[in-house]
Amino acid sequence: FGFLWREPLLCHCEVPFRRDMSQNSLHGSKCKAGANHNADFGCTLKELQLLMDLRGPEGLQRIQEWYGGIEGLCSRLKSSSTDGLSGKADDITKRKKEFGKNFIPPKKPKTFFQLVWEALQDVTLIILEVAAIISLGLSFYRPPDAEKERCGRTASMAMDDEAEASWIEGAAILLSVTCVVLVTAFNDWSKEKQFRSLQSRIEQEQKFTVVRGGQVLHVPVVEIVVGDIAQVKYGDLIPADGVLIQGNDLKIDESSLTGESDHVRKTLDKDPMLLSGTHVMEGSGRMLVTAVGVHSQTGIIFTLLGAGDDGGDDIEKENKNRRKKKKKEEEKKKKEKDNRDGASVETQLLSNKDGVEVREEKKTSLPKKEKSVLQGKLTKLAIQIGKAGLFMSVFTVIILVVLFLVDTFWIQGLPWIKDCTPVYIQFFVKFFIIGVTVLVVAVPEGLPLAVTISLAYSVKKMMKDNNLVRHLDACETMGNATAICSDKTGTLTMNRMTVVQVYLGDKFYRTVPEPSLIASKTMDMLIMGISVNSAYTTKIMVRNHPPEKEGGLSHQVGNKTECALLGFVLDLHKDYQGIRNDYPEEKHFKVYTFNSVRKSMSTVLRYTDGNYRMFSKGASEILLKKCCKILTASGDARVFKPRDRDDIVRSVIEPMACEGLRTICLAYRDFPALEGEPNWTNEADILTGLTCICVVGIEDPVRPEVPDAIKKCQRAGITVRMVTGDNINTARAIATKCGILNPGDDFLCLEGKEFNKQIRNELGEASWQQCTRKCFYQDVLELYIIVLFSINSFQIEQERIDKIWPKLRVLARSSPTDKHTLVKGIIDSTAVEQRQVVAVTGDGTNDGPALKKADIGFAMGIAGTDVAKEASDIILTDDNFTSIVKAVMWGRNVYDSISKFLQFQLTVNVVAVIVAFTGACITQDSPLKAVQMLWVNLIMDTFASLALATEPPTETLLLRKPYGRNKPLISRTMMKNILGHAIYQLIIIFTLLFAGEQLFDIDSGRNAPIHAPPSEHYTIVFNTFVMMQLFNEINARKIHGERNVFDGIFNNMVFCSIVFGTFVVQIIIVEFGGKPFSCVGLSIEQWLWCVFLGFGCLLWGQLITTIPTSHLKFLKTAGHGTQKEEIPEEELEEMKDLDEIDHAEMELRRGQVLWCRGINRIQTQIRVVNAFREALSPYEGLETPESRSSIHNFMTHPEFRIDDSEPAIPLIDDTDTEEDAPTKRNAEPLSPPPVLSPYNKNNNAINNRSFHHHKDIKTPVLQPPGSPLHSLETSL
Repeated sequence: FGFLWREPLLCHCEVPFRRDMSQNSLHGSKCKAGANHNADFGCTLKELQLLMDLRGPEGLQRIQEWYGGIEGLCSRLKSSSTDGLSGKADDITKRKKEFGKNFIPPKKPKTFFQLVWEALQDVTLIILEVAAIISLGLSFYRPPDAEKERCGRTASMAMDDEAEASWIEGAAILLSVTCVVLVTAFNDWSKEKQFRSLQSRIEQEQKFTVVRGGQVLHVPVVEIVVGDIAQVKYGDLIPADGVLIQGNDLKIDESSLTGESDHVRKTLDKDPMLLSGTHVMEGSGRMLVTAVGVHSQTGIIFTLLGAGDDGGDDIEKENKNRRKKKKKEEEKKKKEKDNRDGASVETQLLSNKDGVEVREEKKTSLPKKEKSVLQGKLTKLAIQIGKAGLFMSVFTVIILVVLFLVDTFWIQGLPWIKDCTPVYIQFFVKFFIIGVTVLVVAVPEGLPLAVTISLAYSVKKMMKDNNLVRHLDACETMGNATAICSDKTGTLTMNRMTVVQVYLGDKFYRTVPEPSLIASKTMDMLIMGISVNSAYTTKIMVRNHPPEKEGGLSHQVGNKTECALLGFVLDLHKDYQGIRNDYPEEKHFKVYTFNSVRKSMSTVLRYTDGNYRMFSKGASEILLKKCCKILTASGDARVFKPRDRDDIVRSVIEPMACEGLRTICLAYRDFPALEGEPNWTNEADILTGLTCICVVGIEDPVRPEVPDAIKKCQRAGITVRMVTGDNINTARAIATKCGILNPGDDFLCLEGKEFNKQIRNELGEASWQQCTRKCFYQDVLELYIIVLFSINSFQIEQERIDKIWPKLRVLARSSPTDKHTLVKGIIDSTAVEQRQVVAVTGDGTNDGPALKKADIGFAMGIAGTDVAKEASDIILTDDNFTSIVKAVMWGRNVYDSISKFLQFQLTVNVVAVIVAFTGACITQDSPLKAVQMLWVNLIMDTFASLALATEPPTETLLLRKPYGRNKPLISRTMMKNILGHAIYQLIIIFTLLFAGEQLFDIDSGRNAPIHAPPSEHYTIVFNTFVMMQLFNEINARKIHGERNVFDGIFNNMVFCSIVFGTFVVQIIIVEFGGKPFSCVGLSIEQWLWCVFLGFGCLLWGQLITTIPTSHLKFLKTAGHGTQKEEIPEEELEEMKDLDEIDHAEMELRRGQVLWCRGINRIQTQIRVVNAFREALSPYEGLETPESRSSIHNFMTHPEFRIDDSEPAIPLIDDTDTEEDAPTKRNAEPLSPPPVLSPYNKNNNAINNRSFHHHKDIKTPVLQPPGSPLHSLETSL
């Protein structure tokens, strides 16, 4: 027995994991019989781990031999396969202690001292520290008195008492660097703490369905324990290892653990082992939890990768025990070395460490999404500014050194004296420090801090707006979104469904019929079909009848469509729960679960006489095609012919759909025992020959706030498209109610089938038709989808998609693959100048690819599956479309906050660098000392980023188009503000620098010796400079030229606190800073002058705002390309030549706009009349009365509409698309695709005719629907 497990605790029963275990089954059984397990449970943690290490038949064999089957395993774990655990608190606590918690501790966070060390790695700070240390060391050197004169006049001018205090400057620099490092480390620490709390919040939001005490409960994932009975369903992410107890067509994606892309079918008789971290791709079932947390398969892998270093309580205890038994373990290792071949299964699993780690590395090295828009622009801008700052700093040092050498050795004519070398080095070090401080100020190291603060602040606030951000860059990317592809159910609608219309017994009921009107046979079949053929987790919460009320409505739990059907049962005064009790899920013979391909769900029951009955429900037009009979008013079945089906579609389904109702067909089929056992795997045969019971119309009201939210999106330049699996008439009705479609719009509504036809070439269309014709069901379809979309994806032509997507607004009867194709087509499109930024909503497992492909993926927090949430960037915790609009506002606010910070910081950069450089050239010294520059750097980096990056968003952000990927971070208006304020500040600083001693009647601070005391002159310069920055920080709050810079200032108390706090600290520095800050106290009069000159920035800002940006042609933008911005206000749409919003230009042109509007209106009328006459002239000979058309018909078209706010000149050029200019109401959309949908213009059915679109309006050819001549063409 050398291969036995070596641990004393387990030696009594741990028969080895070797392949010849079956040969020792007799010994194993004896061992188990005499096992002395834990008194509370019949198996140990190690046993369960060994069990879960096995797969397939091996695992099943272990369960049968060791535990006597699954029921035996349940009894060992003191659990029930039907009722689960008791749910008592002490039992749950005991299980957590014995088997561990379902929690994988995160990687140990960096300590504060580690963050300090990382902050110290900044190159510029290191250089500054070295220079400060050198300066500190040399400050204690004194040349001999006899040599002072010979070292130069600057050295001889230094007073002895001041020279004694020369060390203060070096020490002050070190102290300032320390402050900067501590502030940076604290910001990083708080940021990491906040993100960890966010991650913790996400984990707490995750809940799973378990059975405890016979009740179905939703508990947090971390509360799941060994012995729980967990219910798994389509879309779930399995939270723990377990063994399947009951399953319905269950398929699992285990690629996250095994790397295998094929879905694994889980059954009780072949492979019942379910692993944590895997995804349920189809079906449903129940499992017994056997391993949680770090003891599960996912937990073991995370442990290998370094997770859990900080650990939970159990981990910490184990670590303590290991330290105590360190000597024993070392001795144990020597013994175990000889028996390595007989190691445990766990050891064997971990011995495959390389393979696991390779797979994990491959997983993490998957291609990531494109770098976010803001990150790309900031990186490029920071590099440009850094290069300019480095050049200026080096140039400043060179100028200072050259001037010193020229003055000392040429003008004064002094020789190089050995004893004076340290003095000269002191000067060189001082010059070097000045150069480094210039670099510190010039390099925008506060830029990433501003981005981080802005994103962290936004993420925290967005949680209150029901947006749970999983990836930070998604926040700012959403601000650039140009298109939103939204689901219908739950996002645009309330997802509270009720049956309101019924077709039953050859009669169409506009309301739910009375039970007395329904035949008893039909009633029994209807109630049985609804009750059994639905997820048993779906229910209407009832408390002693009537239902529990929530705002006057019963509480729906589970799938909302099934809830509507169960509510229908209650409306018929019947009870579905009794039927479910008679037919529990364990008695279901076969279940075909709902998926996006089947569009239906079927449940098979086997009766005691050997007969089978299958109940089905699904999309009405799909399921009716599979019906050959229908129940009559008497409850008998009659033949159901295709003509009858067409009549129901025309008279029942279409009217329901046009009212926005979802239509569901309920049917059944009997399989007599005399006909033999059906082939249940052949779905094509099974799901035919059905008998229709009824068709129900389910109402899902539009959320009352959605139409207004969609209007905001459209006004903001964002196109909203609906992608749904519902009937096209239902989708069109809901889209019209939401405002996605409006009467008269020339937009497309397509079904998925039609969409696929139009986007593929001849080969691709033939393949797709062959696929859809052959593959109605999931098993066969998987192979076809792999072949079709991985090998023949080239058959989808981007040019065809480009003709469709600009006009497409509704995609109905679509599959998740259609959604992915549409999203990819829009993102890859070159039909418009700007690359589209697409946001997508999804809730299903198959929505994962589309959510991943989109720039921003929104998953539903309530209705969404775990797979969809994992693939998303943002989770909508309320499943509401209005939350997406809030995300747009926050995203744009992040962008504007960074622009505000840049406007402020670059102004400081320009002034500080020029002042330091000019001062160095003229006075051989910098007016702003190193410590002062570090304080200024702290103001403009850390404090300004806090103040400007925490501005709350306003509704005005939705009054403009998206910036786009090529919009520069620094617009021309911002450049005007930066240069304008820099000019004012430079004029003030240089006036004070060169004439300040005369203006204030004080001693000059220029040409002071190296260790001279601080002067009033340079203190006033420094104080005025800081005051100007404080007031300019208020100016920086507005970046579009708005006059009222105080608007909403008190809504941001962080800003007010920082400005006030900075002012207080500045007073302390000036009055009490002394030699370390090179300051002396100022009088009240001098303070007032400094504040007044700072306040002048506000007055100067009003003057700058008055100057129209369009008049300053020399200004250039900075960032990442350019893009024209539309002025959102309708009254300013004429100003299309402007690059950006400029309020000064608006004011100057108001009079011109009014005058030009009248002239343009007259010109428009003349052009319309002339165009009408020329177009009619070829047809004047025709005598049919319909050939006459009035000018009124022409004027009703958008192209020729006279509008009060803009000239309505007819545009025949088809290059202006709705996407490019959503506010241009006279712009004509792209020409329609060659094959038109049967539903097109004005949301009405049209004939599929091919039209040719010519630009020349005079040519007498047929025009496409929606063109200016369409009404004339139809009349002729």
